[in-house]
Amino acid sequence: MREFDRLPRPLRLWLMEAALPWSPRSVRRLWAGALALYDGCEERALAHLSRIEAQRLAKDAYTFDADGTT
Repeated sequence: MREFDRLPRPLRLWLMEAALPWSPRSVRRLWAGALALYDGCEERALAHLSRIEAQRLAKDAYTFDADGTT
């Protein structure tokens, strides 16, 4: 929980609404990369994280059939 508490506030708020169970360590790494990519713009970095999450969810949906089998 301490690791989560040390995340920047915008990232903590994003995580509270996230569909996937991100670890603080992995999301911090993605956040740092997104901030670098978008010159420190937190809004664009959060949008980037949302796109990554959507891609991962789409990949999971494609991997499993409706009944949960592969």
